Amino acid sequence: MDLSEKELKEAFVSNLNGTTLQEVAVGSFLTPLCILNRALILILHHRAKGRLPLPFPRISHLLLDFSALVLPLVLSCTVLSDVLLQVVLSFTFVLSCALCRICRPACRRTTLSAFLDRTVHFKQVPFVTVFRVMVNVQTAISILAVDFRVFPRRYAKTEMYGTGVMDFGVGAFVLANGLVCPEARGRNVPASKMKHISKQLLSVWPLVVLGAARLVFVKTSSYQEHVTEYGVHWNFFFTLAIVRVLTSMLLVVVPARKSWLLCLLICGVYQYTLETTGLKAFIMHNEDRGKDFLHANKEGLFSIAGYVAIYMAGVQIGCYVMQPRSRVRDWLRAVFNLLMATLLLFAALCTCQTFVEPVSRRLANLPFCLWSVAQSLLFLSCIALVDLIVLFSQAASGCSFVPSAWSSKSDGRKKRDEMERLCLLQAVSRNQLLFFLLSNVLTGLTNSLVSTLSCGGSFSVCVLLTYMFINSAAVYVLHLCGMTIKCW
Repeated sequence: MDLSEKELKEAFVSNLNGTTLQEVAVGSFLTPLCILNRALILILHHRAKGRLPLPFPRISHLLLDFSALVLPLVLSCTVLSDVLLQVVLSFTFVLSCALCRICRPACRRTTLSAFLDRTVHFKQVPFVTVFRVMVNVQTAISILAVDFRVFPRRYAKTEMYGTGVMDFGVGAFVLANGLVCPEARGRNVPASKMKHISKQLLSVWPLVVLGAARLVFVKTSSYQEHVTEYGVHWNFFFTLAIVRVLTSMLLVVVPARKSWLLCLLICGVYQYTLETTGLKAFIMHNEDRGKDFLHANKEGLFSIAGYVAIYMAGVQIGCYVMQPRSRVRDWLRAVFNLLMATLLLFAALCTCQTFVEPVSRRLANLPFCLWSVAQSLLFLSCIALVDLIVLFSQAASGCSFVPSAWSSKSDGRKKRDEMERLCLLQAVSRNQLLFFLLSNVLTGLTNSLVSTLSCGGSFSVCVLLTYMFINSAAVYVLHLCGMTIKCW
């Protein structure tokens, strides 16, 4: 790739203004619908067992999961992006008809109160796992898709202000890490606080190494750079590492269940500083990049404050979601509370956008933090609600288990273990960092081999599907072999 093509690619991802809050919200409904679609396919197959055998189960389950969970997401951000609302509405109608077909016999013999009093069984909260996996999957799709013309420019990261789909992806990725951190899961901080902090410092070395490797690759090749994203030398790997270390230090002092106070304090102080000092103008303008490290990487360094606040919000949500619950009724109440929190946060966001300033990923300002948390909560709540629908469908059909979903029966452990072993969601969950790393490596490789700006729509989609299938198959094979790649 020569210099002129590099400059063309940099211009292609620069000076963008994003899309509307409504379009991003509509996109959040597609993933839960995909999860429901996959579950209903498995339930209908269960009802047709004996008449509809599933040959080569390992390959069949991979192809089913890829077709149901990944393929629609690739199409929705490429060739179907202009009719996304119609896709969501049509998908909802079809799945509603399938649900009625499955659940109608059970409605006559099962009362609502009996279903709400059922006890659910799980090792991990299923919808939390699915949320984290699907954020990772959508991130993997976007980081390559953004380089193709078939990917709408309004979905890409914004330059100064605005709400792009990829902007949400960054915030959701940070919140997802906070959601399942040890503090959110109720693990006690060791008596030696310094030892705990030292352990956290050591635990982020893979992120530091990955960030350094990306930096070396970008600087020694003709790969495109978007310096207003994080800076000249900074990247998202460094941000993730610093955020994890800083939040670990803060959570040594402040209990995890009070992390919402830290979130509000950090957001408030940072936004006040932006408004009352020259910091906002300093970050937004591109002069003096070569003066020193601070000037060169001001976006990445100062946005850490916003990402720490988002991480703390994730910790608070994790503390609430991880509370012990066993009955369907309790989980339904929890989902309702998450939806109410979502509405409050969106109301606060609209107020901030009216009286303070618009959302800015570049600043990671207060509106960006509010939007990231609100949109993530909406996404999480929809997945949780779908999980409850799947649970009812299982009860109605007599299918006792769908992978990565709740189960209301304690028997059939061997069958459930086998189904989890064939589940793509569990495969990605098992090696999430590897999946993220592999996505970045293949993105760079694809850009080196393919002139992405010259590709037509159909060819671009084929490249994206091939890329995602390689990512998915790699972690799927590792999962089948029982291997977790973790060296820290």
